[in-house]
Amino acid sequence: MRAQREVSYEVRCQDGLFRPEHTDLLEIGSGRDARCRRFVVVDSNVDLLYGEAIRAYFEHHGVDHAVVVVRADETVKDLATAERIAEELDCFGIARRREPVVVVGGGVLMDVVGLVASLYRRGTPFIRVPTTLVGFVDAGVGVKTGVNFNGHKNRLGTYMAADLTLLDRTFLSTVDRRNIANGIAEILKIALVKDFRLFELLEVHGRLLLDEKLQGRTPVGDRAAVTVLHAAIQGMLEELHPNLWEAELERRVDYGHTFSPEVEMRALPAMLHGEAVCVDMALTTVMAYRRGLLTRVERDRVLAVMSALELPVWHPVIKHDLLVHALEDTVRHRDGQQRLPLPVGIGDVTFVNDVTEAEIEAVVAMHRDLCAGPAFVV
Repeated sequence: MRAQREVSYEVRCQDGLFRPEHTDLLEIGSGRDARCRRFVVVDSNVDLLYGEAIRAYFEHHGVDHAVVVVRADETVKDLATAERIAEELDCFGIARRREPVVVVGGGVLMDVVGLVASLYRRGTPFIRVPTTLVGFVDAGVGVKTGVNFNGHKNRLGTYMAADLTLLDRTFLSTVDRRNIANGIAEILKIALVKDFRLFELLEVHGRLLLDEKLQGRTPVGDRAAVTVLHAAIQGMLEELHPNLWEAELERRVDYGHTFSPEVEMRALPAMLHGEAVCVDMALTTVMAYRRGLLTRVERDRVLAVMSALELPVWHPVIKHDLLVHALEDTVRHRDGQQRLPLPVGIGDVTFVNDVTEAEIEAVVAMHRDLCAGPAFVV
């Protein structure tokens, strides 16, 4: 037997999402009628800021709803959190096809709720409302779900497309500066391996984006924020579209994700996801320079932009043995080959399978000499 299933999902921009006149959250499934019901999972920090508005929105539209508040960070991104959400979902008793789960929060919570949705009755529709920049440009765009397990990042997970992702830029106004920078790291990833123009925008306007939290408080800042967000999201979708289920394991979007899972888990809770990705990108920028794939000027330009964006380019956990172990685990994840993405100049990429322990040791030493000083450590 052979069967095919079409997968389609929408990523839609809608500022002021929870204003009464906007009905985006009610359009999937049962529609805007008296029987409309929604099971809503909200990050605990988001609930403190927006919980009243979220509840008032569903009450205004006469929606029978349950709001489950969950603390969500990497330290509780586990099966226990997923199980708690599943239990609440089962008690609420949604209709399997016409009452989607709604998740309002950052990348961690979207990953966990996505996993629950993929497992509950073998697949329940869900809507994502990312409230962090990482959620906007990374976790809210793809189809991966997951939880950490046995000391490993996202070791258990599924592929499950949300029916709809709704991007409300106003949520970013209450995100702290460090977490804005954390999200910009994922934008920088796309720029370094795919989009030189996006890199130039970050180079010129990155500090302004940080200062304004992508809210467009000035005309220049607004144009930059809209252009950068759209370029990052479009770039991610272009990479995912032909390879949604990762049949091809040489993926540009894996740049910065070879060593970072191990680094991030080792450095928890002090290090954020985007920060670990940036440290990985800095390390592999040095590796690429050492191989002659980019010039000294390009190397220093990349490191300078990372620093200007207030992102770390080095961390004390970066040791030879940790990176060797991380690469071994990545090889298993990438089906027996390294498939390690390295930048070629700024805006292109190549994949290598010949990184040795000796090279890692030499790169770590060069990376430390370049990046461990006060000029670069954030």
